[in-house]
Amino acid sequence: MFRIGPMSRASVKVSEDRLGGEESSLFLRPMASADVSEVARIETTAFSTPWSERTFRSLLHRPGVELWVAEWGGQLAAYAILWKVLKDGELANLAVRKDLRGRGIGSGLLSRILEVAEDSGVRSLYLEVRESNGVAREMYARRGFQEIGVRKGYYEGPREDARVLRKSLMGA
Repeated sequence: MFRIGPMSRASVKVSEDRLGGEESSLFLRPMASADVSEVARIETTAFSTPWSERTFRSLLHRPGVELWVAEWGGQLAAYAILWKVLKDGELANLAVRKDLRGRGIGSGLLSRILEVAEDSGVRSLYLEVRESNGVAREMYARRGFQEIGVRKGYYEGPREDARVLRKSLMGA
């Protein structure tokens, strides 16, 4: 279970006690320029057609884009990118370092992205996920995302379909 401390628009402090009594801290904050190299490394291990450092840097101050990172035990552990256009949003990327998966980091980061989207007036949030990524698909289903379509052959390396998911954000 997550314990959420005082919240500001800039950061959220979350602690999780899941690993046999070991407690680690998850700290969520907006991505900074100094994070880009590590984010690009996570991207390279998570996706078969990764974005470049240059792409991430170009998004840092772009209107309508939210870039968030998660730190776990003082290390950059994950990142997420949210596009916002009027009342629609797209979770463009959410990735967790392979060696830190299974600790609730992705779920914690997704919670923050959902809050940011809702606070920004987003009413529907969309994403694509690999058909074979059962762990991510289960996480999204637990959070109320529903499958609304399939993009045939969307992913490369290997070629695979994407499931298109949508979540309605009621408070927006």
